[in-house]
Amino acid sequence: MDKTPLFQKFVKFISSVHQVTHKITIGVRDETITPLQYRILEYIVVSGPITPSQISDCMHISLPNTSREIKKLIQKDLCKKYTSSEDRRLQYICLTDTGTEMMSQAFSTIEARFWERARSFSPAELAEIEQAIELLQMKLFNETEEPPSR
Repeated sequence: MDKTPLFQKFVKFISSVHQVTHKITIGVRDETITPLQYRILEYIVVSGPITPSQISDCMHISLPNTSREIKKLIQKDLCKKYTSSEDRRLQYICLTDTGTEMMSQAFSTIEARFWERARSFSPAELAEIEQAIELLQMKLFNETEEPPSR
């Protein structure tokens, strides 16, 4: 099997995901936070409590810059730190109630925009899309790490 066409489709798919993500998230960010801070909060929502180094790796920013952004988010009462009960050297970042509310509002707007884009899809097409997403998530994008308990 020539793998090049599959890889080219994958690259095009990833590019399309970025373009659609940009379109459906325009204007959802609260103006009191920067785009980077929004992306950090979004990552926390999707991934659950995470370490500063996980944020640094995912956002492609240095650990000192990550720490500075986390500090700003903590000062705005959007997230908080806690120390792992299993390993006292590890600190995790999670959303506060205020951060959860802010991100819930943003995700409500994103959800409405998603359904607007999907308004013409039949129930069978929606089921196929859901199965495709589940397959991609399970086979290609699955990198879950369970955070230790608080």
